Amino acid sequence: MDEEYDVIVLGTGLKECILSGLLSVNGLKVLHMDRNDYYGGESTSLNLTQLWKHFKGDEKPPETLGGSRDYNVDMFMMANGSLVRILIHTDVTKYLNFKAVDGSFVYNKSKIYKVPATDVEALKSPLMGLFEKRRARKFFIYVQDYEDDDPKSHEGLDLNVVTAKELISKYGLEDNTIDFIGHSLALYSDDSYLDQPALSFVKRIKLYAESLARFQGGSPYIYPLYGLGELPQAFARLSAVYGGTYMLNKPECKVEFGDDGKVIGVTSEGETAKCKKVVCDPSYLTDRVQKVGKVARAICIMSHPIPDTNDSHSAQVILPQKQLGRKSDMYLFCCSYAHNVAPKGKYIAFVSTEAETDDPKVELEPGIKLLGPVDEIFYDTYDRYVPTNDHTADNCFISASYDPTTHFETTVNDVIQMYTKITGKALDLSVDLSAASAAEE
Repeated sequence: MDEEYDVIVLGTGLKECILSGLLSVNGLKVLHMDRNDYYGGESTSLNLTQLWKHFKGDEKPPETLGGSRDYNVDMFMMANGSLVRILIHTDVTKYLNFKAVDGSFVYNKSKIYKVPATDVEALKSPLMGLFEKRRARKFFIYVQDYEDDDPKSHEGLDLNVVTAKELISKYGLEDNTIDFIGHSLALYSDDSYLDQPALSFVKRIKLYAESLARFQGGSPYIYPLYGLGELPQAFARLSAVYGGTYMLNKPECKVEFGDDGKVIGVTSEGETAKCKKVVCDPSYLTDRVQKVGKVARAICIMSHPIPDTNDSHSAQVILPQKQLGRKSDMYLFCCSYAHNVAPKGKYIAFVSTEAETDDPKVELEPGIKLLGPVDEIFYDTYDRYVPTNDHTADNCFISASYDPTTHFETTVNDVIQMYTKITGKALDLSVDLSAASAAEE
């Protein structure tokens, strides 16, 4: 281990694996280590026996649930937009097979509705009354026609200045409509976006509509066959192709610093590998992160799809905070044997949210109530950390913990920002997206 590396990456969570792949492709010499003997960290896929061990110790799972190896229970969830661009940019698509997610839904006034994403769908949606449909249709047409470089399409509004709230009020939309557009189309997890410039709001809705059109499914989301645990492994393979070195099962990875406070290497089992920079998850540098919250999650095994989702084999339901009288949204995600993550006839549902109390059972109840009868349920909470260090002073780049969202945009934004800090370059994600539709078949 006495070689010198440009970067040592600690942990094989999704963020660390994407970065290790991107940095290797960028020509850096990368060593990637993990204290566990499996890929994925918190973003790993567990089979039924591992899941039981994780939550119930030595008990054996009941035989009625089917074969253990048929399960890939993700410790979390799903992709669109920037992640697809990164997959294509790095050519990782050749290691993965994707399938579109069947449905995208929103919880509104105690019921589940399909999310309308275009002017045509708005006119059909039972979410809105007749006059509201017309107003929403006009808003969607404005968003669809909006192009940064075509001032005619701006209708006299500078979206770098006009806030989302001001743009919405121009169309006179009702609170309920704003709620589903902001949370289930633009995918904001709270309402602070309303006071920000409207450009990002409009771009997020466009991204949703374009993703929906690309995959010709009932949702803009895609999900890897055999579960998300496939993603870290695919990036690990990519890194290896570009000369990256992987070492799993390395206990006690200790980051070493020089007299000037900058990182000089990592020691494990008495040997030190030298490096200029370290990339890691919060668990490897606990004195340089702070706790900012807690995620509450339930993993449920069921014998039926989520009711009121048109029998979708896979679906996401967003429960906006206002509908629940909470400070943050709740997310429901369901997948099944159609994505090779459970035996035939079985469905796996996840309910997750930012924990606001110490009782995940009570907090997650509004989401769990929507599932109907469940065969098994596991509750889990984990702390969320963010880095507090100055990366220019110590050359350590620490990822933030995963939040409760089920659509990955926040994960990928963290990766893109970290990439720029590490390399000083912007990540070019202008790729031919048609490559993904082909890989998706």
